[in-house]
Amino acid sequence: MPDYRLESAYLADGWRRDVFVSVGADGFIADIRAADQAPDGGRGAEYVAGIVVPGMPNAHSHAFQRAMAGDTEYRLSAHDSFWTWRQAMYALANKIEPVELQVVATQAYVEMLKAGYTSVAEFNYLHRQRNGAAYQGTSALWEALGAAAATAGIGLTFLPTLYQTSDFGAQPLKKEQQRFYFETDSFLRAVEAQVRQDHGTRRTGVAFHSLRAVPLDHLRTAAQALRGIDSAMPLHIHVAEQLLEVEACLKQTGLRPIELLLETGLPDQHWCLVHATHATPQELETVAASRAVVCVSISTEANLGDGFFDTKRFLEVGGRLCVGSDSQATIDPTEELRWLEYQQRLRETRRGVLASTEESHVGTVLWRDAAVHGAAALGQPTGSIAVGRRADWLVLDADHPTMAGAALNTVLDRLLFAGGRAAIRDTMVAGKWVVRDGQHAADEGLRANFGPLLARFAAG
Repeated sequence: MPDYRLESAYLADGWRRDVFVSVGADGFIADIRAADQAPDGGRGAEYVAGIVVPGMPNAHSHAFQRAMAGDTEYRLSAHDSFWTWRQAMYALANKIEPVELQVVATQAYVEMLKAGYTSVAEFNYLHRQRNGAAYQGTSALWEALGAAAATAGIGLTFLPTLYQTSDFGAQPLKKEQQRFYFETDSFLRAVEAQVRQDHGTRRTGVAFHSLRAVPLDHLRTAAQALRGIDSAMPLHIHVAEQLLEVEACLKQTGLRPIELLLETGLPDQHWCLVHATHATPQELETVAASRAVVCVSISTEANLGDGFFDTKRFLEVGGRLCVGSDSQATIDPTEELRWLEYQQRLRETRRGVLASTEESHVGTVLWRDAAVHGAAALGQPTGSIAVGRRADWLVLDADHPTMAGAALNTVLDRLLFAGGRAAIRDTMVAGKWVVRDGQHAADEGLRANFGPLLARFAAG
């Protein structure tokens, strides 16, 4: 059982200096106490210089899209939008093979670990071969993502995604969407087989791509069956990301997407609604009351021109909010959280909008709550440094210029608002160091493979 003596740390009950932490062989925290109360005063423990904070769960990722980051930043017309970007995404989705996906996902996951994400919810709708045929047995694309997470050492909540139609009204899939298809009963059998393989830092959940991609009766049937497989299974869905989606749902059903989803009575504390960009005040209040988590991905939503999520209102009604890297336009939880606050400052024309009466430091509020609610969205025992939680930690270099002279209660402010990501020195997942001094064991192999792969993609 490894023991650590932390110079300083942000624990579940606040900031502490000189802390003794014992981590079991399973990667879970078994004991926390002041170092002077530890056996031998903590002298036999590994000393961790710097500032230890909880790692951030990444609640929404499409890892394959790392292969197109930065390649769609040019204007095709005066009406470029999510829908035009989507065509480039489909082109990549129909090109990538399992071996290539493993390289791309490993690159993305290593970048996540270096940026402060220690676990990831992989929302995966790549299921079939390029010609649309099913793989024999488990999808090789699923296996590639699992292998990538294992190589990187990141915690994984794998979310195989049900995707059956191209639009509301059960419109048939388009040719470019054929790789995404799964029939409901076959999907449920495949998910159950995945659940039986869960171990260590890996957890299986399920995603429903969207209400336009899964007919409501199929969604109800699948959700109820999944509760029989795992009563606490994480269930995720894209919802109300785009205005055209809202308008199409209204036209087809007479309800907005979030209204339609909530009317089923399905969302509860195990659900994660991704984006919810175009939610009404009443919808936000009802989502909060359901205890479903909302995941926003500000960098992707800004990149695609989706719109603003009404964070201030959602938090005021008790909503639970977390963040994700989504399209991998940016892999950086500090940027997601910084712009969560900055969006509100620009709208409200004041500062410190998302601070609370209990905690005046915006960085602390945002990091603490996103970590806790992200862990809930992933169904992973992380999000805080506490007994019974997994040891998923970041170590910030207290001597880095971005942390120079920082009082402990300003550390997370520095991390978010003063370029503090550069101070992330080490990353631990389940009690194992996966990044030391900014380096990962997979770096050399990725340098040899990732760049040439992207060059091949660019060449067609």
